[in-house]
Amino acid sequence: MSNETANLPFEQMPLKEYAERAYLDYSMYVILDRALPHVGDGLKPVQRRIVYSMSELGLSAASKHKKSARTVGDVIGKFHPHGDSACYEAMVLMAQPFSYRYPLIDGQGNFGSPDDPKSFAAMRYTESRLAPYAKLLLQELGQGTVDWVPNFDGTMKEPKLLPARVPNILLNGGQGIAVGMATDIPPHNLREVAAAAIRLLEKPKTTVAELCEHIQGPDFATAGEIVTPGNELLAMYETGHGSVKQRAVYEREEEAVVVTALPYQVSPAKVLEQIAAQMQAKKLPMVNDIRDESDHEHPTRLLIIPRSNRVDVEALMAHLFATTDLEKSYRINLNVIGNDGRPGVRNLRELLTEWIAFRRATVTRRLEYRLDQVVDRLHVLEGFLIAYLNIDEVIAIIRNNDEPKPVLMERFDLTGTQAEAILELKLRHLAKLEEMKIRGEKDELEAERKSIETILGSPKKLTRLIRDELSEDAEKFGDDRRAPLVERQAAQALKETDLVPSEPVTVVLSENGWIRAAKGHDVDAAELNYKAGDGYLHAARGRSNQLACAIDSAGRSYSMPAHELPSARSNGEPLTGRFSPPAAAAFRGVAIGDGADRVLLASTAGYGFITRLENLHTRQKAGKQLLSVPAGYDVLPPAPVTEDAEAVIVCATSAGHLLACYLEELPELARGKGNKLINIPPKARTEGEVMVGAIALVKGQDCLVWAGQRYLRLSWAESENYWGERAQRGGLLPRGFRKVDRLTLAE
Repeated sequence: MSNETANLPFEQMPLKEYAERAYLDYSMYVILDRALPHVGDGLKPVQRRIVYSMSELGLSAASKHKKSARTVGDVIGKFHPHGDSACYEAMVLMAQPFSYRYPLIDGQGNFGSPDDPKSFAAMRYTESRLAPYAKLLLQELGQGTVDWVPNFDGTMKEPKLLPARVPNILLNGGQGIAVGMATDIPPHNLREVAAAAIRLLEKPKTTVAELCEHIQGPDFATAGEIVTPGNELLAMYETGHGSVKQRAVYEREEEAVVVTALPYQVSPAKVLEQIAAQMQAKKLPMVNDIRDESDHEHPTRLLIIPRSNRVDVEALMAHLFATTDLEKSYRINLNVIGNDGRPGVRNLRELLTEWIAFRRATVTRRLEYRLDQVVDRLHVLEGFLIAYLNIDEVIAIIRNNDEPKPVLMERFDLTGTQAEAILELKLRHLAKLEEMKIRGEKDELEAERKSIETILGSPKKLTRLIRDELSEDAEKFGDDRRAPLVERQAAQALKETDLVPSEPVTVVLSENGWIRAAKGHDVDAAELNYKAGDGYLHAARGRSNQLACAIDSAGRSYSMPAHELPSARSNGEPLTGRFSPPAAAAFRGVAIGDGADRVLLASTAGYGFITRLENLHTRQKAGKQLLSVPAGYDVLPPAPVTEDAEAVIVCATSAGHLLACYLEELPELARGKGNKLINIPPKARTEGEVMVGAIALVKGQDCLVWAGQRYLRLSWAESENYWGERAQRGGLLPRGFRKVDRLTLAE
């Protein structure tokens, strides 16, 4: 270290204190000078500097376009010493009609598209000028209405704010992320905002609810429907934060669904990509094709072609609203820098009140500035009239004196300003006609001075002037609402089962608990290939969009989507890989159907009950306890039950007793042990007799009573031979069938 450096004074402070101060300084800079707009003109510093710089370059709405690089160079060279790409991007955003509700810049060239807003051409290729709307921000700039501050290097001045004639903070909105705070202000309609501002101007005690009679919601640059309920929008305006949902607009055109308007800042290409992804994942079987037919005549035209005319279009679109950007939610946070220079979240009334205060101060300064000009000009005109009345003497004094100014002041009792103005008169202005013009101008200025003084002296007249100007600007630059306010029901995504094609399937369960699904109902499950040491156990027929249910020997049920099961061409997959049954339990059967379908559940103890399939449904890996199984007994496969008044239950025991009783004798339960189906005396139980089967039979169906490889075919009519009431012993089967091992329905 050199001696010079060592002798320099320096300050010591704790690192904690230094870091805290540096971070707070940085955060205040980001909040006040970069990220948050001001309530007065609704602009961030970079936007304000771009608009002001373009006005200084003469790029008004009536001028020719100039290269955007010219503007960007001026902005970053004179006012905004940051990156040119960031400055140009801010400029492009203000020129995009799909981003800004009321664009401030009129661009020529590629300024991006709704598909990709950042696909704009380089600034050396594009040209720009101010849009007509920008006049509302700049019109009063040179009329003493705003404070001027030095630019970053102190070589010139820039306006601290722009004298906005309308509440631009609400009209174009804005987004920004600062340190510890953010802002998300949606755009609004000029006519609606002006009407609300005028009402608040005339009645300062107007409530937010009354203001919302005029401003019922945001008005985005795109024509999508705002579907947020009115009470939620009111709550948003009362608190200053909330959210707004905007939904695409669609219509039917022959067999197709045509989307004609998208939500704000939504890319058509992204929407098509999201729909295509669902189609590829086979999660959208009701859609056959999608196309983008947008062109200059139809800026938004997306075609969604259903698979058939039987598709419920309302349900399909509700699903797409819930799962794609066809419906989008926007966070709202009305956080702005106020007139006091402090950031804060305002409600609608506070926001408009602050802007009205800003506008009142601006108009007052404009009138005072103009009054000063009028008074100064009247003062000069009085001097001119004195000179015209004594024109010969004035000329003589000027000809005969080297310093005529003090002589004129003394002779005619003029001020220095008047004398200087007389000396600067051109000879041609000495004509008699000029005197008449001066008198006419003096009379006009006198009337203007009186009018200005009257307005400045009367708050009511000042309010009336602000109101009239606001009304005039709204009439000239306002337009109809683009985003309609429509209350709709919340979009609901279709259930996974609704999105799966409904195809016939046969669910097959093996002895070792492996499961699979074969397409169709004409499948001989027993003839499928099984792993060595494994074989066919049970099968059930249903649809691919239904839940398949399994039940184990502990009486627990498990469910899974049928379309997720492996193909019957393979050996399937073990149910223990999907679920966690009790250690000693084994899977005993499967069932499939709609939730309202009914099945017969029974145990080998001779008890059972009817239940709906929805009672077997569960999301738990450990399953759901459904059937109570007495110790030492097992669970029988579930048997489907049809809605038939003459349906019977056929039960058989291992000792060859068979009982048929009406199905209606058995109650419907949600869970439990069930009721006694067939009587097995205590002595027979001790000898090992159990119920080996229980099925539901209707007219026209036969059941097979199996004893090893032999079976006895029993029709519904023949079951009368074994008729009895529920819980009776039943009849004894013929010899050769008194060692029954199972009951099945005949194919």
